[in-house]
Amino acid sequence: MSTETEAPAEAAGDTALIAALIAAAHDTITTHRDELSELDRAIGDGDHGHNMARGFDAVAAAADEITALPFGKALAKAGTTLVMKVGGASGPLYGSALMAAGKVRDEAPTTLAEVVELLDAAVDAVKKRGKSDVGAKTMLDVLVPVADALRAGPAEPLGTARESAAAALEATRDMVATKGRAAFLGERSAGHLDPGARSSTLLIDAVSAVLEKS
Repeated sequence: MSTETEAPAEAAGDTALIAALIAAAHDTITTHRDELSELDRAIGDGDHGHNMARGFDAVAAAADEITALPFGKALAKAGTTLVMKVGGASGPLYGSALMAAGKVRDEAPTTLAEVVELLDAAVDAVKKRGKSDVGAKTMLDVLVPVADALRAGPAEPLGTARESAAAALEATRDMVATKGRAAFLGERSAGHLDPGARSSTLLIDAVSAVLEKS
């Protein structure tokens, strides 16, 4: 097959993938909006779910514009939208993650190593933007374990991603927050799941579901 016929086919495939990812992310955040805000109410401002829903509403509203872009630029555009539309810390953090991942490659990843490369870029961006790392009871406590689990090259990467995310999320329950508003609670932040870790887990589940069908 010639290059001329391959490029449109790849572009069409990326367009469909981007559209499916937007729809899945929007659906899961909307569905779990109240749950995320309730988790945040226990240790934060109580607005994580509603802020995230506002951001993904905006991403969904811009779906036609975003899906017209190459994969990398689409990620970056979605990230910019989240930064502009989501209040609190979650917008800049998730937005920075997507924008950094979008700079890694123009096309959608086709290998596990390429997926890990995107995740690593996202993680680095979140660390820099949030001035945080693993163990502070944040979204990094899910994203980093998932990236590490996938880096090992599991036979079933999607199942591994979901399982490692779920286990990592549960591990945040006993952590003491050292970043964000939850840090003001000190030891009292223990005993609660981190809302950012929960939204990260939800998005990993949503992405995995899309990739299972692709």
